[in-house]
Amino acid sequence: MTKEKVLFSWSGGKDSALCLYYALKKYDIVALVTTVNIEFKRISMHGVREELLIAQAIAIGLPLEIVYLENPGTNSQYQEEIANRLSHFKEQGISKIIYGDIFLEDLRKWREKQLAEIGYSAIFPLWKRDTKELINQFLEEGFKTPVCSVSDAFLTEKHVGEIISKEFIDSLPSDVDPCGENGEFHTFVTDGPLFSEPIQIKFGEKVYRPILKSNKTCPLGDNSEVKRKTANGFFYQDLLLKN
Repeated sequence: MTKEKVLFSWSGGKDSALCLYYALKKYDIVALVTTVNIEFKRISMHGVREELLIAQAIAIGLPLEIVYLENPGTNSQYQEEIANRLSHFKEQGISKIIYGDIFLEDLRKWREKQLAEIGYSAIFPLWKRDTKELINQFLEEGFKTPVCSVSDAFLTEKHVGEIISKEFIDSLPSDVDPCGENGEFHTFVTDGPLFSEPIQIKFGEKVYRPILKSNKTCPLGDNSEVKRKTANGFFYQDLLLKN
């Protein structure tokens, strides 16, 4: 049976990795699509360097389509750049893209609305799955990942750089989702069943970046169905490729 050809929205983190692991069993993933800040060459929310994303794609064995966004970016610019980059896939008859979102209804609606405007639709393989079960499955499958950024509304500097483990999940405050689905923390996957070889990294410095209103391009607004704490900034663990 021929698998349907689709694109995959890739962040480099744990939810993306687990979602891709499952999706590859059902779909023909043509390329990983990710967005990178053109000035700093990093994923904005994660702070992950572009070269690390490239190393992941090589280890996974899939092409990486990088969409560069201005700093600060806007939702309209995001939409324009995504449309431009996905247009040649549309010409090949590909009109679906997979996301690793789990339960944020407003984010899903935003994605579906934006994609519909360019003739695409979204697939959500992890939708409404229990996040505690998902993180346990992630660990049981042998994935490995350090925490690369945390929101100061939920966690502290000591959490960045920690390796995700059962002990780490059990130690999280009660208002933190086990998968960080409300933006509590982000990760960068270094090893697991998707990879031909581990991504060899070393830790750089830890930094704190306050959130500037002019840099907020998140589609989630005041009408969000999920109550979120207000973050003033994020702690980041810089990750570097080992030479």
